[in-house]
Amino acid sequence: MTDVATPKRVLSGIQPTGRPHWGNYFGAIRQYIQLQEENDGFYFIADLHALTSVRDAAQLRQNVMDIALDLLALGLDPKQATLFVQSHVPEVSELCWILLSGTPMGLLQRCVAYKEKVDKGIPADAGLFTYPVLQAADILAYDSQLVPVGADQVQHIEVCRDIAGRFNHQYGETFVMPKANVLDDSAKVPGTDGEKMSKSYDNTLPLFGEVKPIRKQIMRITTDSRPMEEPKEPAGDHLFQLYSLFADSGQRDEMAAMYRRGGFGYGEVKKAIAEASEAYFADARARRVDLEKNLDYVGEVLQAGAERARSVAAEVLLRAQQASGLK
Repeated sequence: MTDVATPKRVLSGIQPTGRPHWGNYFGAIRQYIQLQEENDGFYFIADLHALTSVRDAAQLRQNVMDIALDLLALGLDPKQATLFVQSHVPEVSELCWILLSGTPMGLLQRCVAYKEKVDKGIPADAGLFTYPVLQAADILAYDSQLVPVGADQVQHIEVCRDIAGRFNHQYGETFVMPKANVLDDSAKVPGTDGEKMSKSYDNTLPLFGEVKPIRKQIMRITTDSRPMEEPKEPAGDHLFQLYSLFADSGQRDEMAAMYRRGGFGYGEVKKAIAEASEAYFADARARRVDLEKNLDYVGEVLQAGAERARSVAAEVLLRAQQASGLK
């Protein structure tokens, strides 16, 4: 008899601090979409978290809509997964306060995002300091079992488990203990300067937008000064890594052979990256154009998602309220 895997509640959020880029897609979004196929996916746009860095109201509203459009265009299916805006589920904020009341200061002081700012002498507000507790509320409010994260984000899940474990120990079994689902990091995504693609480094390539400006960005990617005739090893070369994101195995082998043979210019590789990436995202780009013409539909998807998310979060919040004596 064949064992059938039981679907799990999968949760992830994306901050609307700017448009998603190639690194976001290959490092996370693509895998979220794959996980929706056989699991119960809850995916939210984390506008409350974004308040720590986006202080323009109109910009935040636009960012939220842009993220929704991007996710739907890339293949997130509202018939398979629940898509919603974080702030549309007020139960999460109330749960956050309950969790804050029992979270040790020392635990938050050890969290990476806060420590990095303090170590660099950058002022950190209370929102950043308590960010891990809101993140824990995000996870626990939906009885999440799996949380897709990169290897460098596993601490977030450990903190959430610590907070939930303390509450369960104090008040009895209330919260489901989530587990990290460490995302495949084999698809390395270097930025235009060869470093890791990140908004922080201003080296990103956007998923959507006018094709010509994106192609110009690709053609300006930093390269080394080795002569054209010199053979080059493709492994570790950031242009080859970018091309490999979009190419099939035969195309990768052909490009690798050209590197080792030498006698080519980096402009050839950049052109190949541009053409391959345009073809790869062509369907998603077309879907996004259609969605932009039907924003009412996008609003309906987010509303329906929020209603479902609230129904689950309300049950979890009630458990926490009853356990702690608030009800």
